[in-house]
Amino acid sequence: MTAAETSLTQEQIKHFAQRIDARKNLLLDEIRHVLARSRNEYYVDLIGGAGDSGDEAAASLLRDITEAEVIRDVGEIRDIAAAEVRIATGKFGLCTDCGEPVRYKRLDAYPTAKRCFSCQVIRERELAPSPYTGR
Repeated sequence: MTAAETSLTQEQIKHFAQRIDARKNLLLDEIRHVLARSRNEYYVDLIGGAGDSGDEAAASLLRDITEAEVIRDVGEIRDIAAAEVRIATGKFGLCTDCGEPVRYKRLDAYPTAKRCFSCQVIRERELAPSPYTGR
């Protein structure tokens, strides 16, 4: 790693903080919109009036998809909140596992990244072992 890849300037951190904040606001708006919409939808609306069991299954699937979207968005907001804490405590851009700097390119692609690439690979291997490698 070059010196430029090992530390973030205050300007870069501010840039990431702004991006993270904008993403959080977008996600919160999406969640509010989905929840407001779901309060106004009833099975009858989803299945178009009197329907059969297939229509009810389709309506149930739509509800499940909506719930999954909200859960995904809430998970991303949790990642954002953790990144905001790292920014506030001066630990943003440092790997939470090894303490080494997270490369700028990684943060640019994924601003809430909490691990360097090497530690993330290790983490993913531990959580989702491959049936092909035995790891």
